[in-house]
Amino acid sequence: MPIDFSVERWKKVKQNSREWWDGKLGRPLICITLGGRPPARAEPKKTGVPWSKMAYDLSFAADEIVDLWDYQLSGLEFLGDSFPAVWPNFGAGVLAAFMGAKADPAEETVWFHPDKHREPDDIRFSITPDNIWLKRIKDICRVAMARWAGLVQVGMTDLGGNLDVISSFRPGEKLLLDLVDYPDEAKRLTWEEHAMWWKAFEEINSVLKPINPGYTAWTPIFSETPYYMLQCDFAYMIGPDMFDEFVKPELAASCKRLDHAFYHLDGIGQLPHLDSLLAIKELKGVQWVPGAGQPHCKHWPDVYRKIIKAGKRAQFIDSWREFDALVEQVGGAENFIIFGGARQDERHEVEAFLKRYEQ
Repeated sequence: MPIDFSVERWKKVKQNSREWWDGKLGRPLICITLGGRPPARAEPKKTGVPWSKMAYDLSFAADEIVDLWDYQLSGLEFLGDSFPAVWPNFGAGVLAAFMGAKADPAEETVWFHPDKHREPDDIRFSITPDNIWLKRIKDICRVAMARWAGLVQVGMTDLGGNLDVISSFRPGEKLLLDLVDYPDEAKRLTWEEHAMWWKAFEEINSVLKPINPGYTAWTPIFSETPYYMLQCDFAYMIGPDMFDEFVKPELAASCKRLDHAFYHLDGIGQLPHLDSLLAIKELKGVQWVPGAGQPHCKHWPDVYRKIIKAGKRAQFIDSWREFDALVEQVGGAENFIIFGGARQDERHEVEAFLKRYEQ
């Protein structure tokens, strides 16, 4: 098998993950991959194509996409708690495309636009069974399940945050004004979108669940039972009162349906919502992303202290090389999960780092 992993390794990953979620591991989860492993297989013919082109160009077959994933994974070594994982990246908020928005793939991202202008009371959300992009993702997942038979964890696509998806149909400042001018319609759309979000989640998961080792999302935090990285980037533009009225109820409802829910706290504009988020009992953790132009995560110890004091887990998104500096200020290393990559010539440094926290 070209991918350097095994059933025995999966048993250990599952055990460590289970203990970490339960607060019994006594150390952080550390997932570091080493690049540069010589792949024990032939290189695919199509390796330099941007992902968004492969995803949205139907001339690329599902098995070609999975074969490229296989080749990429075969060039990695999985150290610590890491494991082989992929996810079908069709852009943040692809649920909008499932509900009729137009997908506009760019080099590094995907934009979603309404097919035509509609007022809030004229918008109804639904997913047709033959939606081309939902079928595409399910086909890719089905091929991946058949090829790897559970050796590789395939994550959920990035369905998007609730108001983020709605803003694909009410772009610009329109949705902001709707919260003031048409609050009842905004709430109706929120709960209609919520129903479609879960419909899509369950449809895709019906392909993954029988074989997949567990659950991951665009952030590959592993859980044997339902997990997702929830978000609402739109919340950057609203205050705490609006957050509690329009975002938190739906977010809390999704947390109740997930055994291990994380929240993607993106940018300093979302910090005013942190206390409200941490009050959601079923929310298990927070991924803090300071944002462009802001100091690295190690310079935000107060944010992490607040998350940990609330009994939640935290993801450290910066380089594993900076984690020691944060732990010196915050303590509580066992509440963190860390992802990272390294070169082959950094193996000894990585192994020393793992040893410090695995003792």
